[in-house]
Amino acid sequence: MPSRRRTRDPLRPLVYLLRNLGKTGPLMGVIVLAVMLISGIVSLINSIPLSIKTIYSYSRNYLGVTPRGNAEQTPVLKQVLESEAPVPLERVMLVRGSDIEVKSIVGNWPFVVLGLKQDDLAYYMKRMGGGRLEGRIPKPGEPEVLVSEPLARNLGLKMGDALMKPEETTAYSPFEVKIVGIVQTDEWYAVSSIEYYRANHFPPTDAILAFAPDLKQQAQLDSWATDRFEGEQARLFTYQELEEQADTMFSILYQILNVVIGTLVVVITLMMGMLMNIYLSQRVQEFGLLQALGYTKRSILSRVLAETTLVVIGGWVLGMLVAYSLLNLVKSRLMDPQAFALNTLDQAAYLYTIPIPVAICLVAVFTVVGRFHSFDPVGVVERRLV
Repeated sequence: MPSRRRTRDPLRPLVYLLRNLGKTGPLMGVIVLAVMLISGIVSLINSIPLSIKTIYSYSRNYLGVTPRGNAEQTPVLKQVLESEAPVPLERVMLVRGSDIEVKSIVGNWPFVVLGLKQDDLAYYMKRMGGGRLEGRIPKPGEPEVLVSEPLARNLGLKMGDALMKPEETTAYSPFEVKIVGIVQTDEWYAVSSIEYYRANHFPPTDAILAFAPDLKQQAQLDSWATDRFEGEQARLFTYQELEEQADTMFSILYQILNVVIGTLVVVITLMMGMLMNIYLSQRVQEFGLLQALGYTKRSILSRVLAETTLVVIGGWVLGMLVAYSLLNLVKSRLMDPQAFALNTLDQAAYLYTIPIPVAICLVAVFTVVGRFHSFDPVGVVERRLV
């Protein structure tokens, strides 16, 4: 049956495209490369804020409050939280902490190591999603630390390695703080014992972590605290603040990205317009002969537009498949070994490619219509134009 249909209708758009891949292939190839380039650029750019939000996503689980170095202010802030919070508090912790640095796509970023009490440490691990523990938890007062697997992978550390050292300026501790446990979880975190921090780290000031029963109430608590402690001697750490800072930080970058993508669309559209013009010029004799054989100008025009649509849509779909495959390769070979985040199904990246087929289709329509507007089949048959 398929062969009979092809015999009855040998001029179907798909039949011509398959029989003339030498002509239609380069057109589709340009579209594939354009879609791959744009979606790849956008995905890699989006991976920067995504990586930052992934690294600090632990902060969505609690509200952090510090008294800005005033140790006497800590019990006051704790009392306000416990008495005025708009949602029930599942747990309130007094903690200490210090900074290390983790690697990101755009350089090193500060990361906190928390000193917790033993019972708080068990709760904290559960709140961060649990996960299989390789090794053990740090002993009270000992220079030991427990880290999550993404953090260990990012820093290239394994069990027994030192996370903090006396000679490290960006990860200082007066003793070597060695990794005694690694938790298999997606969250990034590092915890030690508060006894070790109180004995060895300055300043002697406790911070507060407040946990609501679930993430929805946690967001309500964060919003309330932002307003309640405004203007007071308190520094807040919330996931909402992190998201706002990340969006603000990269707003200029996305404006530049829009200019780059717009320029690419214009350049590729003009290139496709020229290729389409050359492509149609090579087929003038064919169109003239078809019309001389009885095909109407309208039917030939419809056929050419259908062929163009198939080339553009096919190139766009194929380009997205190629881009997805390459992004998965980049993720597995480059991003995952460093625990960097990359969304290979980034919706925004693929939406950025839509102007490509739309613009090319519009240029193709105007090019084809313009060609056929002054088309003279008699002149073609008489070989005046060939």
